[in-house]
Amino acid sequence: MSDAGPVPRSPVGGVDAALLSRLAALGREGDEIWRRFDREVRRHEFHPFVPADYERMLRLLLELRAPGLRFLEWGSATGVITIMADLLGFEAYGIELDPELVEIARGLAARFGSGARFAAGSFIPPGYRWTPRTGDGRTGTIGSGVSGYAELGHALDEFDLVYAYPWDGEEPLMHDLLRARGRPGARLVLHGGAEAVRVYRGATREL
Repeated sequence: MSDAGPVPRSPVGGVDAALLSRLAALGREGDEIWRRFDREVRRHEFHPFVPADYERMLRLLLELRAPGLRFLEWGSATGVITIMADLLGFEAYGIELDPELVEIARGLAARFGSGARFAAGSFIPPGYRWTPRTGDGRTGTIGSGVSGYAELGHALDEFDLVYAYPWDGEEPLMHDLLRARGRPGARLVLHGGAEAVRVYRGATREL
């Protein structure tokens, strides 16, 4: 895991040095929050929160951003990626099952002057059921809870870009969920594993 790295002297992707400096500071604070969380929580009991590669995600968001896009993070944890998206001009939202992490994300957003919004709950919409051909409908580390979309005020099909960090075996569910309930043409960005980041639009892989 890394932070957003050194700040370039010239604008990158239309982002000026001052904003890049804020993004770098956000990555550093995200790293520190993760180290504290790992020490105080994950060393004592399992928790599915694993931090993203913030530098890699910053580069990808710079590539994918465009005016008016609405961003959603499934399992937003401490909110670093969602806040990053907001600072880059996305209308950014996150859903996280752990309410304590949601409070951390809201505090981090406030400290960085971000308008990113977070809901405590499940990213599974009401009525959706995972029914793979294998018949094994287990959802891995994706816990159950009240759906977070009502708190956000937006349904899944109102988002242009959905980002998640799946554990092994969870990726097929995420593809199915976006096909079943997402906006036609919405992008799905999946992070983690050997290939680090994959970008899909429908059934087509773009990156």
